[in-house]
Amino acid sequence: MSDVPQKKPLKATLNLPETAFAMKANLPQNEPARLEAWQKAGLYEQIRTARAGAPKFILHDGPPYANGAIHLGHALNKCIKDFVVKTKTMAGFDAPYVPGWDCHGLPIEIKVDEQLGRKKLEMPALSVRRACREYAEKYVTLQKSQFERIGVFGRWNDPYKTMSFGYEAAIVETFYEFFEQGFVYKGLKPVFWCIHDQTALAEAEVEYEMHTSPSIYVRYKLTSEASAISEKLAGKDVWTIIWTTTPWTIPASMAVAYNPEMEYVAAQATLASGEIGVYVVAGTLLEAVAKACGFTDVEVLERFNGIRMEGAQFAHPFFARTVVGVTADYVTADQGTGAVHTSPAHGVDDFYTGKRYGIPDVQYVDNAGRQRNLPQQEAFDGLTVFESNKPITELLREKGALLSGTFFEHSYPHCWRCHNPVIVRATEQWFISMETPMPTAEAEIAAAEEVDGSEPTSQKRDVEHPVVDGMTTFRQRALDEIKRVVWDPAWGEERISNMIATRPDWCISRQRIWGVPIAVFLCNKCHEPLNDADVNKSIVELFKKESADAWYKYSAAELLPDGVACSCGNTDKNEFRKEMDILDVWFESGASWHAVLDAEESLRFPADLYTEGGDQHRGWFHSSLLTSVALRGVAPYRMVATSGWTLDEQGRAFSKSLGNGVDPVDVAKRLGAEIIRLWVASVDFREDVAASENLMQRVGDNYRKLRNTLKFLLGNLHDFDPAKDALPFADLEQLDQYILAQTAELVAKIRKAYDEFEFHRAYHALNEFVNTDLSALYLDVLKDRLYTFAPDHPERRSAQTALWRIAEALVRLIAPILSFTADEAWAFLPKVEGRESSVHLALFPDLSDIVPGSEAAIEHDWEQLLELRAQVMAKLEVLRAAKSIGKSLEAKVTLTVVIGPGPSPLRLLDQYTTALAELFNVSEVDVLFVESALETPSFEIEVQRSAAPKCERCWRYIPEVGEDDRFPTVCLRCADALEAIGFEPYQIPPQDAAGEGASL
Repeated sequence: MSDVPQKKPLKATLNLPETAFAMKANLPQNEPARLEAWQKAGLYEQIRTARAGAPKFILHDGPPYANGAIHLGHALNKCIKDFVVKTKTMAGFDAPYVPGWDCHGLPIEIKVDEQLGRKKLEMPALSVRRACREYAEKYVTLQKSQFERIGVFGRWNDPYKTMSFGYEAAIVETFYEFFEQGFVYKGLKPVFWCIHDQTALAEAEVEYEMHTSPSIYVRYKLTSEASAISEKLAGKDVWTIIWTTTPWTIPASMAVAYNPEMEYVAAQATLASGEIGVYVVAGTLLEAVAKACGFTDVEVLERFNGIRMEGAQFAHPFFARTVVGVTADYVTADQGTGAVHTSPAHGVDDFYTGKRYGIPDVQYVDNAGRQRNLPQQEAFDGLTVFESNKPITELLREKGALLSGTFFEHSYPHCWRCHNPVIVRATEQWFISMETPMPTAEAEIAAAEEVDGSEPTSQKRDVEHPVVDGMTTFRQRALDEIKRVVWDPAWGEERISNMIATRPDWCISRQRIWGVPIAVFLCNKCHEPLNDADVNKSIVELFKKESADAWYKYSAAELLPDGVACSCGNTDKNEFRKEMDILDVWFESGASWHAVLDAEESLRFPADLYTEGGDQHRGWFHSSLLTSVALRGVAPYRMVATSGWTLDEQGRAFSKSLGNGVDPVDVAKRLGAEIIRLWVASVDFREDVAASENLMQRVGDNYRKLRNTLKFLLGNLHDFDPAKDALPFADLEQLDQYILAQTAELVAKIRKAYDEFEFHRAYHALNEFVNTDLSALYLDVLKDRLYTFAPDHPERRSAQTALWRIAEALVRLIAPILSFTADEAWAFLPKVEGRESSVHLALFPDLSDIVPGSEAAIEHDWEQLLELRAQVMAKLEVLRAAKSIGKSLEAKVTLTVVIGPGPSPLRLLDQYTTALAELFNVSEVDVLFVESALETPSFEIEVQRSAAPKCERCWRYIPEVGEDDRFPTVCLRCADALEAIGFEPYQIPPQDAAGEGASL
């Protein structure tokens, strides 16, 4: 047997090599190596150079907080931004990306407090700030490496940080602009106060969570003449009833408010104890109050409007103090009693009512939220407000003032940082007034044109709003600018508009150390702030050189120049003191348009896009809008895109206790960063998005399908040189023309999706093309041409031309999303003169490079051909089920086409006859045209097992097998291919011919 010559295999005649673009991605190992190569090559800088001079697209980065490792929400946010920047770059824009970090504020200071412990109390402010700076820098470095690991391109070697010297100077400069233009004032007002962190909070720093509070009804005894309310009440014991969920505010109760237009009743009722009294409550609430307080024998004695209660006097439930009746429009009959206990120190409405009536804002609550300095010693002295609720309720019961006491679960404000419930407390703070007068945009434009013929940054647009002599308010100007921004989703406009329309003045002061100080000098003689532009400018320059630490390093006298003068006449610089409150961190991040966009020539104000989570309507979007409108007259962004929350598959928020979190860093280590990126692309980021290990694995499956498709494309281009082997579109096979038309359509779809930031539509379009158009159709039927035709055969080169153009398009299209994979595949594409070294330096494919002219006619024909294919495949399946055939190549298809006298869509079969066998993946297709007088065309499909011999090489069953004597077991096409590749014909040994040779 060893002496018998062996037959050479005929199937694997092209000797296809394994491409270096391996089937197994090994992403966890290969991605870090590619990252290192990008960094060494300075790829981001190369991109900037390549796009220099192109139209700019500016996405401004909202700074994440530097206080821990990144989570899935961070990964979603940064990948979206990376998709935007890369799609704009590949669309031909100069789209720089400067990442940033928010480095000041409570979370960092609290962590440092925990690390330092009691030692902090003995440390100077500069030492504490240094510790905070080191803590923030640690997490900036960590997050930077993690964002880079998931493939986000940017200026990572020079990001912006709110704690950098230049940024801190820009913050205080922004504050001074507000200050000098009259937006800022210092005053005593009720603000949200966190007793845990002992600082004021702005609206944006408050979140509402469910909280259980006491629910008590308390009666106040009328001490003034009852007859002043109604003669029918003369000589009777009259009480009013209030309802509250904050018993801790009762010690500071100074008034009871009534709606002047609401109807009230004086109702006589008997308590459970048998005591009879007259109670004043809103008429519509009498039944509910009676039920809650256990009243019986209720009889209405009189009805009257609330204005009658103005000036009435009541005894405080347990302090020797008079409580006065007042009127207020905000009192409603929605719940409670219609009579509102008023404590000017602990409510915004209460505060302004107190001012209107000259009622002092008595307060017994200190910075830590403890009851202090009460008029008389009580059991709750020294307790926190929440601890004091119970003893105060007991005291009310003891005094006979408590009518009912239960508990009530409701939405209550909490600190967004420590998540503890907050209180409202009147303190002296710095505010930006929302009612500051401002010129309208139209008046501003007119003034600029009058001066020098130019227009300011604010462009003239038609927006309706009240205008008085060309003036409006800061609030209204901000509302006008919101209308000029594109909001995606559209509901973002209404959401932020409602917030701006109803928000109080912006409290910008915080009672902490780690941040930028409100760098104002206060006169010790008149106690007014010094507002001197030259002094302010000197502080800005000092901060640039030494950071905001300089405010803590030098005394007021050292910072002030000689000759400084207060408006009161004080010229002694030793008679000034420094304000030691720091600025709200939202003010700091909200000034980033000035600190970053204004400061760098490579950027531009306003930005084209801000994109963050939906919570930033009350955060960064909000504060950025206010600072920019006040100082530049326009919004800092042209468009705002909002992303949803990341949730688990059950729609629950991620939490450590549930153990349902998905760590993007862990996923990148195990599965690869490309899986994280592809997951982000697969979801509509505008909605809340689900994530889990299971979903990540599914995305991984889709990635493998795409990668295997790329491997097939690249593997079959190993011997293809576009310069000499590519064919013109007109010379391509009909199926190849069709798939390129589909590719062009895919390019148009994905480009449109990218332009509209609909990355999930791009993802689904790509998946459909790969799985349906390529894998299930084109690549499946193409293998015969690729593997059995002669290397230079025009039909094989036609297929390769199509594969090359598809690969070129796909690699570019996926680059913004699958940045590692696309760059790897780019290196294995056929070489082209002048090709960029990285796909990230290239542009998206041009449609004219894929299909010259319109592809509509091609697609119309192939829609009909694919319908026909589906019918043929169904009949083949019937034969296969009956065991008449195994593979479809064993079949022969006969199409009998009946053509009427007029035009018929079936006539296209004559044009595509030569493509049908490949399309159906069968050995032979006969098309028989039959002329008929009938107007309605028709056709019949006959499928049968082929009676022809089988070609040993291509496995088709066709009559011509054996017609070439040199290759008696193959068809003529395969014989030509074997000759072209230099295959030596098998020679039969003489002994075999004589019948005496050894048998195989």
